[in-house]
Amino acid sequence: MTDTTATGTATLSPAELAPYIQHTKIETGITRDAMIAHAREAIEHGFNAAMIPASWVREVAGELAGTGVELATALDFPTVGVMTSAGKAAEAESIAKLGATQLDIGVQVGWLKSGMYDAFRDDIAGVVKASGIPIKVMLELPLLTDSEKETAVELAMEAGAAFLKNASSGQVETANPDSIRYLVERARDGVKVKASGSIKTYSQALGLIDAGAVLLGTSAGMAIISDTGTESTTSY
Repeated sequence: MTDTTATGTATLSPAELAPYIQHTKIETGITRDAMIAHAREAIEHGFNAAMIPASWVREVAGELAGTGVELATALDFPTVGVMTSAGKAAEAESIAKLGATQLDIGVQVGWLKSGMYDAFRDDIAGVVKASGIPIKVMLELPLLTDSEKETAVELAMEAGAAFLKNASSGQVETANPDSIRYLVERARDGVKVKASGSIKTYSQALGLIDAGAVLLGTSAGMAIISDTGTESTTSY
């Protein structure tokens, strides 16, 4: 896969954004045929990853094996912070064993707001340790105060997060350069930033990469790389 760095992106064509995109299909009622087709689409167009429901990881892992396309999934999502820490760690271990190579996780926003900082950090660290694969932490920035944002970023990095992520989906925040720059400026020790939330168009995607995101999570990947996405395009 192409190295995803944020330098010189202004010269990238729409198709050249594919290595930055985690091609997402997480919906209720997806069939096996649709999941396999999604994986093959990710391979054909050179997307960074196929982002899929955990329930389909076993089937898709075989399709992606040896292609260089990551197999990503999400945990404690779409409603974040509803799982127990023990349950989250156990599921993360299971998901990794099935073949996932990356995992996006929800955080305990309520614990953070309650001042339960050790528990917030340990919830993330438990997943990092149990899975052994890169963990992307969905911080839900719009739900936090300025002080809580700072604390959440620091605790996520202390816990071993490989990526900081602005939000879990467009229902929380439309990905924007300000949020991405905020995370990039605070990321340290090799921690990277993923943008997520209603990413629909080539220009929007390019702006997020220019702001420092190295990954974009979107269900509108095909519209972005063909430069056919508009504000009316569906994307989560």
